[in-house]
Amino acid sequence: MKNLKMKAARAGKDLSQQELADQIDVSRQTISAIEKGNYNPSINLCIKICQALDRTLDDLFWPDE
Repeated sequence: MKNLKMKAARAGKDLSQQELADQIDVSRQTISAIEKGNYNPSINLCIKICQALDRTLDDLFWPDE
């Protein structure tokens, strides 16, 4: 399942995939894979992403009903 909420939050902060990746110490490919739904990040990585994007876990990673 694509993570469009994460992609929108990243774009809202005017960050490229590379800039977000640099902030949380992962590769750009990891960010791309998460956004495309090809990679299921660990809870620790989810928390780092949420902190970098000023969002909650529910905001970015909880599926819409």
